[in-house]
Amino acid sequence: MNYLLDKIIAHEHLNFQEAKDFIYGIEEEEFTKETISGILVGIQMRGIQLEELKGFRSALLELCLPTNINATDAIDLCGTGGDGKNTFNISTTTALVLAGMGKKVVKHGNYGVSSLCGSSNVLEELGVRFTNNSDDLQSQLDKNNICFLHAPLFHPTMKKVAPIRKGLGVRTIFNCLGPLVNPAQPGYQLTGTYSLELAKIYQHILKEERTNFNIAYAMDGYDEITLTDSARVLGKNSDTIVNAPTFNASVIEAKNIVAGTTIRSAAKIIVNLLEGKGTNEQNSVVAANTALALKQYHPETTIDELYSEAMTAIESGSLHQTLNFTK
Repeated sequence: MNYLLDKIIAHEHLNFQEAKDFIYGIEEEEFTKETISGILVGIQMRGIQLEELKGFRSALLELCLPTNINATDAIDLCGTGGDGKNTFNISTTTALVLAGMGKKVVKHGNYGVSSLCGSSNVLEELGVRFTNNSDDLQSQLDKNNICFLHAPLFHPTMKKVAPIRKGLGVRTIFNCLGPLVNPAQPGYQLTGTYSLELAKIYQHILKEERTNFNIAYAMDGYDEITLTDSARVLGKNSDTIVNAPTFNASVIEAKNIVAGTTIRSAAKIIVNLLEGKGTNEQNSVVAANTALALKQYHPETTIDELYSEAMTAIESGSLHQTLNFTK
């Protein structure tokens, strides 16, 4: 199987089947950790290609633990991470806000690898209990509008490669794959990417099988809407630019949406926001991402109206009970 590494060293691309073979090779322990590291770093250095991402994704979905969650009307908010910006957990907070506003959310996530605090880290700190039991997850979704799919419980390959990814400490193809391999495959999706090229690859993949999705890439490098600069938003048949005036919001400074220095402080930001005690900047960023998600359900409503609705819900302080969705 080392021929795959040889191809990467020679600056060649893997075809669809070779990409699948790589994932299966990890699962079947056919590679050394050094070979896996070499392939991951090599692909990251030269950039992932469409057929490679399709092949990696296909293999992970074939190997994942199946789930019987009814996610047709649910949305996932899972970004790539890896933008190196150290923001607070915006997509996780947005997921909780959406659930509090009555939308079904089936969020996929993992521990942070290239960042301090991934969605799994912060939700675990907040007392969320992870499970892969479909009945329990469906019950959470029915009662509280949200459930969380912790990637290692559904993707054995991701669990096997986690120590290697942690050792590398940089983004890899698995950052690219996270938003594409939610085992429940919800009918709606809002995801952010750390590069415009990757956003366009996502658009190509998702438009073949999904109607309702938006992919965000901020022009200053964030993998979500941050209101610090304009952002490209790609949909099934759309490619638009949004910025703070789009939402009738103010431009904010990057320093005002950074995470804390610990997982505990990152969790505290979420608690404060859901209790109506978030800063104006934190509230605005979450409201903007919430509005973009809501737009998929309410295409006839203007984005600034949806932003206003989200801000009203956030500032009410009535969303904190959403954190108890596994209790």
